[in-house]
Amino acid sequence: MPTAIAVTSADLVLPAPDRHTPGAAVLDPPERLDLDAALTGTAALLERHGHLVAVVPSWLPRATVQRLHTVRAILETDRIALLDIDLPPLGTALLVRQLRQLSVFDFSPGVIASAARLLSHYIYAGALLGSVAKLDRIPVGLKAHARSWSPSAQFAVLAHPAPHLARLSGAGAGRTGGSHGAGRAAGRAKGSGGEAAAGLPPGPEFATHLTFARGQLASDWVAAELAPAWQVQGVMENPLPADSAGWWGTPKLVEFAAGIPDPAVLYQLVASVRREECRWCGLELIGDRCGFCAAPLTAPPPPAGPASTARSRR
Repeated sequence: MPTAIAVTSADLVLPAPDRHTPGAAVLDPPERLDLDAALTGTAALLERHGHLVAVVPSWLPRATVQRLHTVRAILETDRIALLDIDLPPLGTALLVRQLRQLSVFDFSPGVIASAARLLSHYIYAGALLGSVAKLDRIPVGLKAHARSWSPSAQFAVLAHPAPHLARLSGAGAGRTGGSHGAGRAAGRAKGSGGEAAAGLPPGPEFATHLTFARGQLASDWVAAELAPAWQVQGVMENPLPADSAGWWGTPKLVEFAAGIPDPAVLYQLVASVRREECRWCGLELIGDRCGFCAAPLTAPPPPAGPASTARSRR
C-alpha cells in the first residue's frame, strides 16, 4: 500500500484529479476523538500502510498539535512524519493533493515526506479580500488598513511564495466577471520577466491549474481575470475550508491556489533531486532536512572550545 497521507480536517482533502490518486486519512482533533480511539486509528493506518505522513498546518490549535505528538510518542514509532506547513488553507489542501499523487509512485516514505518542502515552493496561494483590517499573515500598510473601511474595497493578496498586496481599482474590480475584463487582465498581466501589472499578483511561470473557493465575497475576479492573466491550464471551484476566514482575517473573500497538476511533472521534479540518507533515522530524504525525524542533512558544527575561543580573540 502507498504511504498514507493524513490531514487534520476533511476540508483539506480536495477531489482526486484521476482514479489513481488515493484519498487522505483524517486525524480528528481531541474534541472529536478521545486518545484511545486516536491511538487505535493511527496504529491501524501504520499496520496497513507502513508509514504515515501527516500535514500539520501552522494555524492548528495547540491542543490538536499536542495530540499528534502524543500519539506518535505513545506508539513509540519512527514511522510517523509530522510536517509543519505554513501555507494558507487552500494552498495546504493543494499541497496535500500533490503528496497524495506522489504516494502512488516508487518513492520511499522519507522522500515523500521531505518532498513537501520542495513542492510548497511551487504553490501560489492568495485571496481576493473585502478587507485587510485584520490580516496579520503578511505586511499590511496603514493606507491599506484605512482603505479597508470602504464598503466597496477589494484587495488582491498573495501570501505565497512572496507577499503581495494591492487594492483593485477601476470598474472591473467589483464586477462579476466579463470577457472584456479578463482579456485586459491577460494582456497586461505580464511584462518582461513575468512581472505583474495593475495590481495583479505576479503569477507562476510554469504550467498550473487554479483552484478557488468562495467565501462571503460576491466576485468572479479570480476566475474571470486572475486565471487568464496567469494563463492557467484549468480552473476548479471547491468549498471554502473552514479555517480560511480566520487565516485571512475576514469571511469576505475568495481564496485561490495554483500549483502543478500533472503527476508526471511532480514525479520528475522530485526524482531530479539528489537523494541522501538521514544520518539519524536512516530514511531517504531530499533537501536539507528529514521529514520524519527533522534531523538536518549535515551535523551542526561543534561548539567552540576554550582554546579556539581564545585564538579567535587574538
